[in-house]
Amino acid sequence: MADLESLGFEHMGLDPRLLQAVADLGWSRPTLIQEKAIPLALEGKDLLARARTGSGKTAAYAIPMLQLLLHRKATGPVVEQAVRALVLVPTKELARQAQSMIQQLAAYCARDVRVANVSAAEDSASQRAMLMEKPDVVVGTPSRILNHLQQDNLKLRDSLELLVVDEADLLFSFGFEEELKSLLCHLPRIYQAFLMSATFNEDVQALKELVLHNPVTLKLQESQLPGPDQLQQFQVVCETEEDKFLLLYALLKLSLIRGKSLLFVNTLERSYRLRLFLEQFSIPTCVLNGELPLRSRCHIISQFNQGFYDCVIATDAEVLGAPAKGKQRGRRAKGDKASDPEAGVARGIDFHHVSAILNFDLPPTPEAYIHRAGRTARANNPGIVLSFVLPAEQSQLGKIEQFLSDEGEAPALLPYQFHMEEIEGFRYRCKDAMRSVTKQAIREARLKEIKEELLHSEKLKTYFEDNPRDLQLLRHDLPLHPAVVKPHLGHVPDYLVPPALRGLVRTHRKRKKLSSGRKAKKTKTQNPLRSFKHSGKKPRPAASPS
Repeated sequence: MADLESLGFEHMGLDPRLLQAVADLGWSRPTLIQEKAIPLALEGKDLLARARTGSGKTAAYAIPMLQLLLHRKATGPVVEQAVRALVLVPTKELARQAQSMIQQLAAYCARDVRVANVSAAEDSASQRAMLMEKPDVVVGTPSRILNHLQQDNLKLRDSLELLVVDEADLLFSFGFEEELKSLLCHLPRIYQAFLMSATFNEDVQALKELVLHNPVTLKLQESQLPGPDQLQQFQVVCETEEDKFLLLYALLKLSLIRGKSLLFVNTLERSYRLRLFLEQFSIPTCVLNGELPLRSRCHIISQFNQGFYDCVIATDAEVLGAPAKGKQRGRRAKGDKASDPEAGVARGIDFHHVSAILNFDLPPTPEAYIHRAGRTARANNPGIVLSFVLPAEQSQLGKIEQFLSDEGEAPALLPYQFHMEEIEGFRYRCKDAMRSVTKQAIREARLKEIKEELLHSEKLKTYFEDNPRDLQLLRHDLPLHPAVVKPHLGHVPDYLVPPALRGLVRTHRKRKKLSSGRKAKKTKTQNPLRSFKHSGKKPRPAASPS
């Protein structure tokens, strides 16, 4: 009998087709959550599992789910085709990601197990036709699943055998409490259930009472974030808002951060302000938020993963500023109310090989910090989290550090001391760029994005064919100029570069010239910490954490 401490996929009694799919994915060993959860799930137990973001929770429920479905079809009596597994997720992006993972694991048994994703509200007609074929597994947000149940497109009372609630700690904070309670009324009395979560908060405990029956609780003895040998966490104090913009400009323009990075802000308005600011210096970025249609958001993520962008500015109004227990966690910008309530960026999105997380705005809650930091240092890749902190935010930072300490995360956020006087020569450029990013420029940037969405919308294609004048008016509307870009700001003359960094900057420019014209390739995450270490005598613009 295999040693339970080193249980491999081949020792779990899985269908050979699943083992082949696992091998194709390159998984030689199960992660801790997979090793503990899969055998218990195959025994028919309900599970309440906590494991950090990026630890393999999706496969931890998808593998036993597929195994149970295949085993039933192979050994049980012939029964009518029906929906036997339901996966609930809080966002459309997570639904698509879960569907993709399940389909990859079912690659060699696709004829036996069919998976349907019903999270997109705009595809109701096609979803209805898809559900009429009774797929084995249905993935979706609670609101979309409930909608189909109420319209009798989906019937689960007599067929459902397995319920999965993924990212359970987000469902209530996304406002799905009532939908979830109504949805449970459409389920049979007896079914197996899994609750997968990154944290155990009050909402998860409430869900446990609603969904699970005598569950096994897996609160794995691992921290929610990787250890300091893999993930290094820093905080840098910026005296003013202007200092934050100046520091970010220096970090990115002087290539002090290598590889791909995610910049987190707290509102949509801030995300566009930051993009237009960086645009002044020819630093290409894109904004990812809930205002964009699902297809556009997924396209941006795909482009980022393929290397077309090195930097994405992310905001998630629902995770980072959602009401909790009737209280508003933070003020939301006027335009934020238009965000898609089922869009999520900080949690669960499969960004590939992210070297650094830059918290340009400090997360409003410790949980939000964990969710953001979970985007980097995934698998065995290194990563860094750097949080910009204003003096007035020290108490907020203290709460995050206390939370990390209570959760066993050690060490806490190390102080990263950056000698701002070394980059004072850039300040006039920073002020010039900030003046260009007016409220009118931000408004026009958002309008320009909406205009592009309208012009390329497949849904409006037929409308524009019938109304060509409207298309012409849209195309020949007054051009929008979000912000005046001054070309000279894109070049950094050598005399402005701090002496200790000139060698590093020259080397980077040579590499950039050599790589120009080549196709972007997927590469493993570079160690971002190398970017902060450079040769040269004091004074240094970047010093080791004290």
